[in-house]
Amino acid sequence: MSSIELVLAMLLAVVASGYLVRVLPFSLPLPLVQIALGAVISGVLKHGVTLDPDVFFLLFLPPLLFLDGWRIPKNGLLRDRAVILELALGLVVFTVLGAGLLIHWLIPSMPLAVAFALAAIVSPTDPVAVSSIAARVPIPTRLMHILEGESLLNDASGLVCFRFAVAAVVTGSFSLLSASLTFLWVALIGLAVGALFTLLVSYVQQRLSRRFGQESGSPILISLLIPFGAYLLAEKLQASGILAAVAAGITMSYVELNGKVLASTRVQRSAVWATIQFALNGIVFMLLGEQLPGILQGAVRSVEQSGRANPWWLLVYVLVINVGLAVLRYVWVQVSLRMSLWHARRRGEIRPKPPWRLVVATSLAGVRGAITLAGVLTLPLVLGDGSAFPARDLAIFLATAVILISLVTASVGLPILLKGLEMPPETMAEQEESLARQQAATKAIAAVEKAQQALLKEAPATDADIYTHAATRVIALYKRHLDSTGEEGVDPVQLRKSDAVERTLRLAGLQAERNEIFHMARHLRISDEMSRKLVREIDLAESRYR
Repeated sequence: MSSIELVLAMLLAVVASGYLVRVLPFSLPLPLVQIALGAVISGVLKHGVTLDPDVFFLLFLPPLLFLDGWRIPKNGLLRDRAVILELALGLVVFTVLGAGLLIHWLIPSMPLAVAFALAAIVSPTDPVAVSSIAARVPIPTRLMHILEGESLLNDASGLVCFRFAVAAVVTGSFSLLSASLTFLWVALIGLAVGALFTLLVSYVQQRLSRRFGQESGSPILISLLIPFGAYLLAEKLQASGILAAVAAGITMSYVELNGKVLASTRVQRSAVWATIQFALNGIVFMLLGEQLPGILQGAVRSVEQSGRANPWWLLVYVLVINVGLAVLRYVWVQVSLRMSLWHARRRGEIRPKPPWRLVVATSLAGVRGAITLAGVLTLPLVLGDGSAFPARDLAIFLATAVILISLVTASVGLPILLKGLEMPPETMAEQEESLARQQAATKAIAAVEKAQQALLKEAPATDADIYTHAATRVIALYKRHLDSTGEEGVDPVQLRKSDAVERTLRLAGLQAERNEIFHMARHLRISDEMSRKLVREIDLAESRYR
């Protein structure tokens, strides 16, 4: 089977996985279904994929990380920056040291430097895996923001630790000063490249568009190319392409605030990115499943070569390492939480201690994914003297097992832990929404009145009533919204019920409109072109209520 046919088979399997999770009589996370389908493809087609880590990083990670950085709430990222940095930097180093010593004690045949390399590559959580789990698990909003921020930023620290541990295996030497300076370069230059590249591309695009115009698909294509450009430029500078893609996404969200992108472009771009995200996420987990049979065979050979004839030792290794990682994460979260509460008390702030279930959920949500798999596959085949890299197949298997166990544990454990957990309401979000709607409605009324006056100056006197009545109808819509959000003493529960009823009625009306348009087009009472135009208008109106 050619590579193109294999890609098409995987894309079809991704589509099938989306239906399969809904058909199954029991709830199963989508990533696990996709991993299983990938293993089936490998067994049935007998055609393995030679996964080049550099190509994998380039094709899959930049767009997914760019999109995560684009969509992550920036106020939450700034509000919880201390906690996020503690997890993204401190927890990674703590995990490398603790898990590295544990792995070397558990598997004496694995050199200490190799154990540290394995611990380093399983230390960062994966934003793709975290997002996949969060889609089906009711994780509290603030916790989700912290986990997303951690997973976006901890890749650099994990990969730098991994790189220097591998270098120590190959050369037999290690420099803490060199590692620290390299980390600063990799992180800071990567972030700077991503931000500056996005600003430059956006500025040039806007200047060219204002002067020469543009095709409707150009902004969408440019948004797709930005993460790849930022990634490649950062890698050329020996910096972190991963952080460059994240920084590009975060910067893009601020560029968007200038409001110069057409509404239709935003709608089309959102659909394109949603499709790309679904396809790439699915293929990432498919590839992981496709690699499983070969990885397991190599691990069994490695165990036999280490002197343990029973391959069941692999299960012991996997369980102990995963328990160790969970304990290390739980200890760090507990210590970090107590330090945060202590600092808050010193500042005179009163912060309630979070429920124990939330602390355990934070520990359990350390999901590993594609970055761990791609990173561990970069282990060299031979050392500097030409001898084989020690325990390479076993390290790859253990990293893969950590990915699978973390996915299963989070998918099964988080819903149980968080079920019925009462969290304080997000009142700030409701206040922000109310304020934004009021301010926007006020500005809209002023703009409508100004536009009405301008039209009346140019219109014939006989048409004055037409413009006045039209403006009155439009202003009434905004004033109605102002009255509903600005009145004091209105019961918020009743107001939400009223909004929900109005939403249901408006959706019913829009659906009826759309059905009638389709009916008229089927019976050739209107043209296809007209039906597409009208349906698009209805779709845009409906998107406000979804």
